Amino acid sequence: MPLYPYRCTKCGYQFEKIQHFNSELEKKCPQCGGALERVLTVPGLQFKGSGWYVTDYAHHSSAPAGESTMPPESKPAAKPAAKPATPCGGNCGAACPAAAANTTH
Repeated sequence: MPLYPYRCTKCGYQFEKIQHFNSELEKKCPQCGGALERVLTVPGLQFKGSGWYVTDYAHHSSAPAGESTMPPESKPAAKPAAKPATPCGGNCGAACPAAAANTTH
C-alpha cells in the first residue's frame, strides 16, 4: 500500500499515512483540526535484479573522463607497426640490399 504525505494548511503539521488507493483522503489535521492537503512527492524507485542498465551494462570504472570504459576483451586490438616500404615490395626478405640502402633495384 502507498504511503501518502499530508500537510496542514493552518498549522503546517506534516505526517504520512499508509492508505489504500481507493481510500478516502484525510481532511482534518490531527493537531489543530485545520484543513489538510496531500503533498506531492517523488516516488522512490530502486531497480533491482538483472536486466537493468545499472546492473548489466554500466561498467564502473575509475578511468578519467574521456578514456574508454570498455572491458579489455571488447577493445579493438592494437594495429601492428607498419613495416617500412621497400622498393621491391618486400619480396626479397630481410636481406634486401635495396631496403638497407634505401634504393631501388
